[in-house]
Amino acid sequence: VAVVSEDDFQHSSNSTYRTTSSSLRADQEALLEKLLDRPPPGLQRPEDRFCGTYIIFFSLGIGSLLPWNFFVTAKEYWMFKLGNSSSPATGEDPEGSDILNYFESYLAVASTVPSMLCLVANFLLVNRVAVHIRVLASLTVILAIFMVITALVKVDTSSWTRGFFAVTIVCMVILSGASTVFSSSIYGMTGSFPMRNSQALISGGAMGGTVSAVASLVDLAASSDVRNSALAFFLTATIFLVLCMGLYLLLSRLEYARYYMRPVLAAHVFSGEEELPQDSPSAPSVASRFIDSHTPPLRPILKKTASLGFCVTYVFFITSLIYPAVCTNIESLNKGSGSLWTTKFFIPLTTFLLYNFADLCGRQLTAWIQMPGPNSKALPGFVLLRTCLIPLFVLCNYQPRVHLKTVVFQSDVYPALLSSLLGLSNGYLSTLALLYGPKIVPRELAEATGVVMSFYVCLGLTLGSACSTLLVHLI
Repeated sequence: VAVVSEDDFQHSSNSTYRTTSSSLRADQEALLEKLLDRPPPGLQRPEDRFCGTYIIFFSLGIGSLLPWNFFVTAKEYWMFKLGNSSSPATGEDPEGSDILNYFESYLAVASTVPSMLCLVANFLLVNRVAVHIRVLASLTVILAIFMVITALVKVDTSSWTRGFFAVTIVCMVILSGASTVFSSSIYGMTGSFPMRNSQALISGGAMGGTVSAVASLVDLAASSDVRNSALAFFLTATIFLVLCMGLYLLLSRLEYARYYMRPVLAAHVFSGEEELPQDSPSAPSVASRFIDSHTPPLRPILKKTASLGFCVTYVFFITSLIYPAVCTNIESLNKGSGSLWTTKFFIPLTTFLLYNFADLCGRQLTAWIQMPGPNSKALPGFVLLRTCLIPLFVLCNYQPRVHLKTVVFQSDVYPALLSSLLGLSNGYLSTLALLYGPKIVPRELAEATGVVMSFYVCLGLTLGSACSTLLVHLI
């Protein structure tokens, strides 16, 4: 078990998990660290007073996934708006029925496909557009989209249900792209900070899901009108996004944050076959080989993060295959009793709240326990073991069932336990891999590596979302 303190990163924020294959490579990396991470004369490493930077990154983590979580969690609202057509109950509108039954799958695909394109664009823009411009621009777009969604809550869409569905999907596409640019930019930036700040950002993402689940439950309990509930729900997200923008602007004013956000030179990437001068008089000649590049070197980053990238991709593939498309359609076996627990609150509690809270717990565990390590074969082993969750969820009371008629788990306890296990394993295993990624490369490549790791996340989500549509139709 590796319990890491912030002091361990004060000499070099990117040297903790670096492995070497030869003394030459060790000398190369040591020289890179001296040239890139040595503080300027007279510049002392400040302390994170009152944990201000940690709190800001945690809050930005909440904001990075809050839009998607609020979209997904508001299931009652979407069912009301999309089911408010001329003949939803009579079965005369099979197209409308298809939208209702597979809405989560459509939403998942609309949220993940544009993210892939935006991640590629963000990687190309790492050295072309300043990170604060990318962050503030993406936050502005997210805020504008949420204002549109909030404004449509009170609009009667019964006469244009399919048009409203199209508007919703378009909003999700734009929102997802902007959220991807925001989250990957912030995550890449934390690569230059001590690991605890990256952990804060990632844990904040899980807290965003928990906040949205709790807000949904409160709104459902406090309001009998689903439109009033949704209005309060989306207004909450809008206000928090404004808060995130203010907190990001505050970040650059903190001395601790300014120290780690100081610019670094773009380094020449050694192939391992080049001779690096060993004596100190030649150090300036090495420094002169550092070049400014508009596009970060992709091949060495992919090679260095291949194993961790597989872990991240497969973790999110399994998660998005199950959540939310399968989870949100598992009904209580006692739904006919008419109680609020088995009808109104069953899915918000057993799916959204339990999953997101368990996900938060798993991510927070990495603040104290980091095991297995980045080079351990046990990490991909645990990741592959999560495949067993797919048949377990399918054998719960998923509805409607067309092909697989048998429900094996005849208790409401099973979906609750499985959702908790899905969230806990997702949070812990994905956070470990995401934390390790930017720390096994030189500091000047940390932001680009963060974007690449975000690409692995998006790749897993895209593959899982596409396959979830197929899985739902097979059930």
